[in-house]
Amino acid sequence: MASTSGHEPRIAMLSIEDAKKAAASEGISEAMAPLSVFRILLKNPPLARELGNTLNMLLFQGNQLDARLRELIIMRIGWVTGSCYEWTQHWRVCMQLDIPEEVVLACRSWENADVLTDADRAVLRATDETLDSGRISPQTWAECAKHIKNDAELLEMVVAIGNWRLFSQLLLSLEVPLEEGVEAWAPDGLPAPRAPKGY
Repeated sequence: MASTSGHEPRIAMLSIEDAKKAAASEGISEAMAPLSVFRILLKNPPLARELGNTLNMLLFQGNQLDARLRELIIMRIGWVTGSCYEWTQHWRVCMQLDIPEEVVLACRSWENADVLTDADRAVLRATDETLDSGRISPQTWAECAKHIKNDAELLEMVVAIGNWRLFSQLLLSLEVPLEEGVEAWAPDGLPAPRAPKGY
């Protein structure tokens, strides 16, 4: 597996020390500051703050949507769009959540996978439809609603798809590198079909 830690982003990153100072002044979690994406975003502190707040809500404070479903959404977006950073970072999140490797890898070709639940398939279809046409079809919405029982969760599903699509676009357009020492495309090193060269 190739590391992208030596890749130069389109906007130079702040030093980790400067990023931590900027994050502290905006009330951004100190844990986010060393991440490559925030070392770039913190060159626009108000923007970094708002994006950080959304991430914090979806990952840590909201938790209306089941974490497994959220992470499968993110992994599918990372794979389809070729966002190495998104896929790699959230692979680690999936492992921390004890989502089986075979389930995460199934996101790459979920229609043919036999390890996914009906709920997994519903949110993955919703993700694909959003990526393809910008909306979830009535049939897929109804299927999601069978497994996601309340409006708060459904809202969070829609926002999660949009948020990590935004982050994929941001990561790819800014050519954000992985952090030093982080290996890409765990665990088997197979790159996404649309992954840019060098990622």
